[in-house]
Amino acid sequence: MRPLSNNTKALLFGLLTVILWSTVATAFSLSLKSLTPTQLLLIACGMSLVFLLCLLTLQGNLGELRKAAISSWRTSLFFGTINPFIYYLILLKAYQILPAQEAQAINYTWAITLSFMAVPILKQSLRLPDYIAAASCYFGVLYISTRGEVSSLEFSNLVGVGFALFSTFIWALYWLLNTKDTRPSQIGLTLNFAFALPIIFVYAAVTGELSNLKTEGIWGAIYIGLFEMGLSFVLWNHALKLTSNTSQVANLIFLAPLLSIIWLSQLANELILPSTLIGLACILFGLFIQNWAKRNKA
Repeated sequence: MRPLSNNTKALLFGLLTVILWSTVATAFSLSLKSLTPTQLLLIACGMSLVFLLCLLTLQGNLGELRKAAISSWRTSLFFGTINPFIYYLILLKAYQILPAQEAQAINYTWAITLSFMAVPILKQSLRLPDYIAAASCYFGVLYISTRGEVSSLEFSNLVGVGFALFSTFIWALYWLLNTKDTRPSQIGLTLNFAFALPIIFVYAAVTGELSNLKTEGIWGAIYIGLFEMGLSFVLWNHALKLTSNTSQVANLIFLAPLLSIIWLSQLANELILPSTLIGLACILFGLFIQNWAKRNKA
């Protein structure tokens, strides 16, 4: 039997990552029925940190981790405060308020937010496709948040939509600032979680959320920490290192929200609204335009 090529392996790793990502909205939805956003984040962050530490131990990189923790503790504290603490707290609040189908669709517009924020931060310029992509994506957000009643501008839950959109700003800011981070990616991510965990714990203690943890929610939080925050990062990095065609692997991301809709309807028993499907189609079209323009430019 002929061994698999690196590109084939990359596609398999990428596809597995996307499948894991597609289950996250369902895991959020089910877990938040029993846990608060803070409780969910605390457990998930702890689980992710354990996973990453075990992985670094197997790789023999704990010494490098200790050195980086001492030399770059300010960087680790800064990035850990942004992600996972602030980002996931805001994102989970959006999932708590909105139907998961709406929160996850809106969250996918972070790539458009990143393009616009890269102008002042990285001194990049925008082109016509970027504006077309933004118009399509944000029309999709408007369509989803008004449940199709665009002309009336009657939002189903303006606060929830605000949290979902703000999460895209935080995520984009994190990745733009991350371009200047010199730490190895896996070391940096582990330190981010290590420095964020005490902050999340203190926040949970101050807000009185360290008690009344329900078992059914805990299992979902463990799943999120292990697969969404931990394993998926490792698999995706591995896929990008193996492939000779990054865009081919990156395009697999478009499958995630579509698969997510299926899991939400089948596992979380969430009725999928026509407005979500139409709005999601607009968002995916906008992201496709953006990716197509970047590929042609490259």
